[in-house]
Amino acid sequence: MMRNQPYSLHHSPDQSNNQDSWNKKDLGQIAKALGQLLDSSLTIPGTTIKFGLDPLIGLIPGIGDLISNAIGSSLLFLATKAGVPRIVILRMSLNIVINMMIGAIPGIGDLFSIWFKSNLQNAQLLHRHCQRTAPTPNLSDWVYVGSIVIGMLLLLVVTGAFLFWLGSSFLGLFGLTE
Repeated sequence: MMRNQPYSLHHSPDQSNNQDSWNKKDLGQIAKALGQLLDSSLTIPGTTIKFGLDPLIGLIPGIGDLISNAIGSSLLFLATKAGVPRIVILRMSLNIVINMMIGAIPGIGDLFSIWFKSNLQNAQLLHRHCQRTAPTPNLSDWVYVGSIVIGMLLLLVVTGAFLFWLGSSFLGLFGLTE
């Protein structure tokens, strides 16, 4: 008897749904591991204060904050792949923007990053969503996340340029520039 549906040798339609569910839970686990790596994988000796690679990478002059926020932004792409609603992605983006803006301030920003833990917050939002079923993302979801990431990168560049100008002006007041 002929079938009207495509036939797969690899799995039945019921297994496909289980596979999608497994992938979504796997994305949640990846997000959780990435959040912990970036925000709470290390402990300051003699204290209970946890921090991760995010504030350490942020110490690299000029590009550290750009690198750490780009890594943190990968959680947005995982969220889109997992079908997280746009309002949750917007909340995750807000966490990254707050970390990025305050993180651009030398010294203070890295201390703020240790306290705020934006990546861990985003990983928890994504992990919580991955425990439920949701629709698969479409092209407009990817465009939405892509435009948020590009906007955040532009905001970081503008913030960096402003801080550079502010520092140069401050040094100029004291005659420390050429």
